[in-house]
Amino acid sequence: MYFEQVLKNQFTKNIFIITFLMLAMQAILLIAMGQPLICACGYIKLWEGIVLSSGNSQHLTDWYTFSHIIHGFLFYFLFWLIFPKMPIPIRFLIALGVEVSWEIFENTPIIIEHYRQQALASGYIGDSVLNSLSDSISMMIGFLTAYLLPWWTVIIIGLGLEVWVAYEIHDNLTLNIINLIHVFPWIKAWQMAV
Repeated sequence: MYFEQVLKNQFTKNIFIITFLMLAMQAILLIAMGQPLICACGYIKLWEGIVLSSGNSQHLTDWYTFSHIIHGFLFYFLFWLIFPKMPIPIRFLIALGVEVSWEIFENTPIIIEHYRQQALASGYIGDSVLNSLSDSISMMIGFLTAYLLPWWTVIIIGLGLEVWVAYEIHDNLTLNIINLIHVFPWIKAWQMAV
């Protein structure tokens, strides 16, 4: 019994260490890629609510934080389907690995330029390191929420967030994915009406 408890504690400690190392790697790579640590404005805001501002994707949270929470929901359910017998902490680390990889890829020049073709991201310069780390933490919160709450509650929350954010800013995770694949003129026109 004692040996099992020691192994369990070590496993939990290892999950925390790996999580920290993945986030540290994300920060180091973004800095090496030239992304600013914080907003060029020189201060940190908890919330940046203006999508068409130079502070968007630069502060701690913004309208796209909700998309990253939904990433966590989706990763939880996807990995539950693909790896049903895999321990939750391992699925969590895989989800974090995917999110960290996306955050790094999202801040490459080719993706930044692609985003600039969209109506709401014409002045986009990529994420600050702070915002990018916050996005990964938001995914972790979404993943853990999906683990703790009944599946139907998570679906209702996810759909509610998508509809609410679309109403507020004419963008959301679904539209972001569509625009990443192909920019449709009618979506662009609707988004420019913000």
